[in-house]
Parts: sequence; structure tokens; C-alpha cells
Amino acid sequence: MSVSTVPPPKKPEDTSALRRGWTTGACAAAASASAFGALRGQGFEDPVAIRLPGGQEPAFALAVETQGEGWAQAGIIKDAGDDPDITHGALVRVRLSWGEAGSGLVFVAGEGVGTVTKPGLPIAVGQASITPGPREQIADALRARNDGVLPDVVIELSIPGGEEMALKTLNPRLGVIGGLSILGTSGVVIPYSCSSWIHSIHRGIDVAKALGLGHVVGSTGDTSERAAKALLGLGDESLLDMGDFAGGMLKYLAKNPVPRVTVAGGIGKLTKLAQGALDLHSSRSQVDIAFLQDLAADQAAKRAIDWTDIDTAAQALLACEGAGVPLADRVAALAQTAAQAVAGDSCRVDILVFDRTGRLVGRAD
Repeated sequence: MSVSTVPPPKKPEDTSALRRGWTTGACAAAASASAFGALRGQGFEDPVAIRLPGGQEPAFALAVETQGEGWAQAGIIKDAGDDPDITHGALVRVRLSWGEAGSGLVFVAGEGVGTVTKPGLPIAVGQASITPGPREQIADALRARNDGVLPDVVIELSIPGGEEMALKTLNPRLGVIGGLSILGTSGVVIPYSCSSWIHSIHRGIDVAKALGLGHVVGSTGDTSERAAKALLGLGDESLLDMGDFAGGMLKYLAKNPVPRVTVAGGIGKLTKLAQGALDLHSSRSQVDIAFLQDLAADQAAKRAIDWTDIDTAAQALLACEGAGVPLADRVAALAQTAAQAVAGDSCRVDILVFDRTGRLVGRAD
């Protein structure tokens, strides 16, 4: 499960009937369990059931089962339920072989699984990008089939086509090269929770801190990211694809501070932040035109601006610019106050407001 750089489809108003799915980590654990049985000469479990950290015991049907001298391989097609996950339908394949005595579990990145190349992630540089949750789920599944003892095996995980899929995720920016990451703390995919997106924001902050960077930029979209990068002269390691999750970024920074963070975005998204919203998605927060009208309500603006047909922040910005009213600066100042309150005193927050062409129209820094 890796977050796509393309925003997910609009979240349905009612998610109660949506079907949950299983993470790549859960699929890998189940495939490992089945392959281990075959490696021991007991045949492949199919379907194969595992116990997840939350107590769920899903059963997975095998899509692949092959073996040879000293190795066995099992594969499971990932079902992400009703979540628009980039890895839905992907084959998660595990090849097990015996390791050296006392080696425990040795994880290897196969086809389509990435390798960590930057510090700051929970996996060491040079290791397969299989995060701690899935590693523990695999270990639990194997202990359960080996009298509670961790076996000495080499575990090679593959996701055919994963390298191409990873180009549409944040992995290259995080320093995960060559494929996808195997993720999933709980093993369960909750539809439209966007947990993997927020996970990637947090890991981006961790990487920036490990690299000793003192300034990161969280942007609401590609246009604001490119404009902020050019204006501030920062490298890709400083850029966080914040999207709509201002709260997810700022709350993590409160506990894991970087000296300076710049929030960059359009007038609409940053108006919502100025209003106090921390989730900037259109289905969960809206621009209050009366709020903008109050910000522009000096005598000159009252005479020059007709608010009758203004119903978007972009329209309000154009009207105020024409009247010489610095609306975007005022939005930026309030957004800075709101963001700083969440991030805390250890992290200085700046705000940059851009229009849809990438022109800087307001700032608070």
C-alpha cells in the first residue's frame, strides 16, 4: 500500500457500507505462512488464515504456489476493498528459502519492492522497504506455524509491476527506490481513510530531519509546490506533498519539529486554514465568503467591491486585487496564526499564497 501522488476520488458522504480490505503487509504475511508450510514439506495452505494485530483472522486464497529444491513461493492478489488504493489487484508474492542457523528472518526486496536509500525511515538504508508492522505480522504468522519459534528463513517479497506503480507514489521522494513499500500497521485497509498519504507526510518529515534539513514545505498541490520550490530555492528532500492534510502535517511537526515549515497553497485552501480547518478537502471544509468579506471590509473596499456575484475565494481575490485590498496577505496572516497554534513554538510556520498560475499573491513570513 503506497500513497498515490494523484489525489484520491472524492470521499462518499456515507462510508458505513464500504467494504474494508487488506494491506500489502497482511497479504505478505499470509503468503509467507503458506510458503513456509510448503518449505517444510507440509504443502501449501489454501486458503491460508492469519491473525492480525486487531484480532481479525482473514483467510486468503492463493494465486501462486510453486516450489523447488530448498524454496517455496506463494502469491496473493491484494483486495483493498472499496478503497481507491493504487495496489488494489496487485500480486503480492513471497519466496521463502532456508537461511543460516541463527539468522532469523532475512528480508529481501524482489521485483517491484523498493529499497531504502535515505535515512529517517523506520527501515535502515540498504534494506528492503518492508515497514515494521508487516515484518512483525510475517514473524507472528511464521511463529504460529513453528511451535512459537522464529524460523531461520530468507523472505523475498515481490510485487510484479511495482516499480512502475511506485513512480506514481511518494516513494522516490522519500528515497525508496525500485518499487513500492510493504505497509500496514493493522493489516486492514479502511476505505478513504487516506492513512497511507498521512503516513508518507510523516515519513517525509522524518527523512528531512535525518538529513539535517532546517526547512520543509508542505504544499496543497503541484502548482504551489513548484512555485514555492522556485521561490525558496529548496531541494526535493524539503518538499512534503501535504495535499489537504494540513492537520496531519502540523500535528506531527508539533511532536517532531523542524525549525521552519512553509505552508504553500491557493487562496481557497488557505482560506479554510485561516478559518481554522485542518482538513482542507472540499467535502470536509468550505470557504466562507462572509469571512473573506469581513477581511476586506475597510471603507475603500466597501466602495470598490460588489460582493453580490462573488461565491469563490478566487473571485474574491481578483476583486480585492482590483480594489487594491491585500486580501491574500490577510488570509496568510490568519492562516499563519492558526497553523502556528497547532505546530507549537518549536516550529516556525510561514505561509505562501499562490494563484492558479503560480504567481505569489500573499505571504506571512
